[in-house]
Amino acid sequence: MALGSSLNDVPHSAPRASGSVPANVWTLWVILAATVCSALAPADASATSTTYPFVLDNCGAQLRIEKVPQRAIGIGQNSTEIMLLLGLAERMAGTASWVSPVLPELAADNAKVPLITNTSPTFEAVVSRDPDLVAAQFQSSVGPRGRVGTRQQFDAVGIPSYTSPSDCDVDRGKATNGDGRRTRSLTMELLYQEIDELSRIFDVSDRGQALVARLKSREDAVRQRVAAKAKDVSLVFWFSSSGVMGDAWVAGKNGAPGYITRVLGARNIIDSNEEWPIVGWETIAVADPTVIVVGTMDRRTQIGDDPALKRRFLATDAVASKLSAVEKGHIVELDAQAMNPTVRTIIGLEVVAKALEGFGLLE
Repeated sequence: MALGSSLNDVPHSAPRASGSVPANVWTLWVILAATVCSALAPADASATSTTYPFVLDNCGAQLRIEKVPQRAIGIGQNSTEIMLLLGLAERMAGTASWVSPVLPELAADNAKVPLITNTSPTFEAVVSRDPDLVAAQFQSSVGPRGRVGTRQQFDAVGIPSYTSPSDCDVDRGKATNGDGRRTRSLTMELLYQEIDELSRIFDVSDRGQALVARLKSREDAVRQRVAAKAKDVSLVFWFSSSGVMGDAWVAGKNGAPGYITRVLGARNIIDSNEEWPIVGWETIAVADPTVIVVGTMDRRTQIGDDPALKRRFLATDAVASKLSAVEKGHIVELDAQAMNPTVRTIIGLEVVAKALEGFGLLE
């Protein structure tokens, strides 16, 4: 879910390093540690150096980079973590908009980069850092109606802006909330495109290739292990709620959770193109999912952000407590960042696959 300011457009913000960490999140971090080492391996001789000015199409706009950025700003945790995974901390002037704690293996590098704010920064706060590139996870931050600013605003002060390709597919004009609607199913190719493009912008394409290769390897390993084995499994991904006793923000069928579901060969009970539709528990009960995936995060801007409160609701609510997944204990805690199109999504796939195996649900 993207940054927002109303109940229908949920803010996605949190301290970048605090609080207790669920075991499955530690597992995700350990797995990504190997990815970091691989991404920072010696240069691949097949990688080509970037020639400047470097021009590419990004979200329907032409992006022109005159030289290697030295003062980049990441707005959105995934944009920041990709740059850190590429070993670019020394070329960053700030970060903003955090959901979960930074990956432990990136903590030392992240500490070198000034934190502008855990939430959505102002345009002035970003510009005051004198950046030579702004990389944004969501168009709702930097885009046609960006809360931080529009691309035209940044262009007017000579700052190029780059937006995650996975968010370019989201139509925010035809949805019930600000998170938008995705009419095409997400694939990890958009994530790999983002890593490749950012690595070329910074002239570290060898690191980008190594990181993509590592993530593809992990993705392929899960596909081979679980292919078509979860055809009788149905899931619902519960991100948060404005009130635990109220309706839930759950994942639509075409975003990152939809990708995880498709790879597993399972079924998402929510048949909606919206990224995060609001659905009542009575509706969820009719579908009676086999497994409930609960989002974990450090932010506490919504009552339903706390996974402990989510679990308490599932155990005590008259409707939710009767769900098959609750009665059988088929509840999975998953880092909320893995529920957005991010470098953590593939690791989220591993976490859910491992949980299904543990539940004995893979044939």
